[in-house]
Amino acid sequence: MSTQQDRLSSPGLTETVARPAAGRDAPGPDAGAEANARRAGHEADERHEHEEGHEHALEWQDVLRIGLVGLAAAAVWLRVGEPFAGISVIGVAGLLIGGWPIFREALENLLAKRMTMELSMSIAIVAAAAISEFFTALVITLFVLIAEVLEGMTVSRGRRAIRDLLDFLPRAVSVRRGGSVAQVDAEALRVGDAVLVNPGGRIPVDGTVIAGHSFVDQARITGESMPIEKTAGAAVFAGSINQSGALEIVTERVGRDTSYGKIIEAVEQAERSRAPVQRLADRLAGYLVYFALGAAALTYLVTRDIRSTISVVIVAGACGVAAGTPLAILGAIGRAARAGAIIKGGLFLEQLGRVNTVVLDKTGTLTYGQPEVRAIVPAEGAGPSLLLDTAASAELRSEHPLGKTIVTYARALGRSLSEPERFGYAPGRGVEAVLGGQPVLVGNRALLRAHGIAVPGELLAAYPGAPEIFVARAGRLLGAIVVSDSARPEAFQAVEAIHAMGIRTVLLTGDARAVAEAVGRELGISDVAADLLPEDKQSRVRELVARGDTVAMVGDGINDAPALIEAHVGVAMGSGTDVARESADVVLLGNDLLKFAETLTIARRTRGIIWANFAGTIGVDAVGIGLAAFGLLNPLLAAFIHVASELAFILNSGRLLPSRSGTERPMRAVIPKTDQPLTRA
Repeated sequence: MSTQQDRLSSPGLTETVARPAAGRDAPGPDAGAEANARRAGHEADERHEHEEGHEHALEWQDVLRIGLVGLAAAAVWLRVGEPFAGISVIGVAGLLIGGWPIFREALENLLAKRMTMELSMSIAIVAAAAISEFFTALVITLFVLIAEVLEGMTVSRGRRAIRDLLDFLPRAVSVRRGGSVAQVDAEALRVGDAVLVNPGGRIPVDGTVIAGHSFVDQARITGESMPIEKTAGAAVFAGSINQSGALEIVTERVGRDTSYGKIIEAVEQAERSRAPVQRLADRLAGYLVYFALGAAALTYLVTRDIRSTISVVIVAGACGVAAGTPLAILGAIGRAARAGAIIKGGLFLEQLGRVNTVVLDKTGTLTYGQPEVRAIVPAEGAGPSLLLDTAASAELRSEHPLGKTIVTYARALGRSLSEPERFGYAPGRGVEAVLGGQPVLVGNRALLRAHGIAVPGELLAAYPGAPEIFVARAGRLLGAIVVSDSARPEAFQAVEAIHAMGIRTVLLTGDARAVAEAVGRELGISDVAADLLPEDKQSRVRELVARGDTVAMVGDGINDAPALIEAHVGVAMGSGTDVARESADVVLLGNDLLKFAETLTIARRTRGIIWANFAGTIGVDAVGIGLAAFGLLNPLLAAFIHVASELAFILNSGRLLPSRSGTERPMRAVIPKTDQPLTRA
């Protein structure tokens, strides 16, 4: 019923200053602020006028009312205590007691000029009582009351997702202040406080360990499947669980500013928003009520059969789609949050369900965004150990990022490095050094040719686009080291899953074409554009939108923000810049692109469920009204069909609600992983 529909769109459980995302217009000098203001106003306009701040639970008043109506219906059926002919005192009393919530809401809707199913059901109940069909009127009332309770219990599950988040953090915290330890309320914590967390306790703040040694379960925040060792200097996050030793943590972020608080804030903001399909469901509900009343009037004019007329009014209903649509949206947003993506509103969930083109940034999105040693390629007659030791030793004094990467890699493998006796840097070419009295060259092909050393063309043929880092010692070529930004392992699965949905992928990057095409080939993306400035990316996305594609743009950097705003749905990697996350409509919690593919699946499933509810509602109403008009449905059967179809559509939407067992994948916070290895071979 519309009661539950209104409750679904009521404000979050706690007040919060929502941080609106950017709009869809092209950015100007103050585009971010202007777009944010537009979206904030738009979302405010979208909220229900008829809001209720409480959840619907099975209370004793509901049970008592249902019991009294059931007893009254039984008494009327058995004709117990009926002193007057043509009118049932028990029936009238049962209708007044049981139907009061329905009549009250119908009157409120009538005064507000809203056509809802409560109004049509009230008309049907009163009409049945007017022709002395008190048993029918009571049974209809009983069906409606039971449906309200069942619907409310289903809908309240959507709220639990937020309440579970809120209740996870501790309310009382041990803090060291002035040399003593005291228990304080979590809301009284300040930045700089030293927080003590015992084994088994939940960490209440984002901060840094200053004393203690333990293993911390961060699965709820960063997604690591195994507990992470924490010692002095390690970062910890609110919402994680201390498993073994005691920890003392200096507070850096509290409350809504923590990674966990940002998750809660985003879910609450999304829960308050309304998608266009939800407004369509509201309009459909009103239209079906008008259609049912019109069909009932026509039935009476043609048949003069009041029972058939009442049946027409009773059987038609759009409560399932009116309440089921926001329930599906809320459930999908909650499920996406548990799967690792924060969707900032129902509008973007709906648009995600229609996406047919995904535009991907390369650096930081498909790749790690940092150079890594990917391969050691020795020349004929040279060994990989000599090649790596020579290159790393020569680069010990280098400030170049690629040289530092080689040194870090060698040290991570435990190699023993020698300080070069002489070191020189040739800009644009590489390093010239002396090791053990022998000249060493580490650089590109031009550097080696200048010293008369030939480099076989096929040496790096298997690594197209990789920077040239050749190594020679004492005039002899030792081989090459491949250092590049490697693709994320989950990117392969993500792109494959996106393609399996029939969605086109496009790679846009400011990197060189050879590098971009190599990454595209590696991941199976054929549409690649390279050497792009931020405004070029924005123009490419605008072109795709202009030709009718529904576009989602995935990026992580400041240079991606204009394109994120231009797309129908902007998606930011959680470890990206603040500008990118603010400009995005969806934030992936962490760096796992596979979560975006999962979110696309959730959005498409949500769209399918909502439209199935739409089609089912129209079909049931059309068939039911036709049967009732021809006298093939009595009021009782019409009421049963109405309630059964309504609950079926609501339960269909309820399939999207996150399970209480917590089987969904854990959430990851909007922070980079600090414990991941520095290099990957």
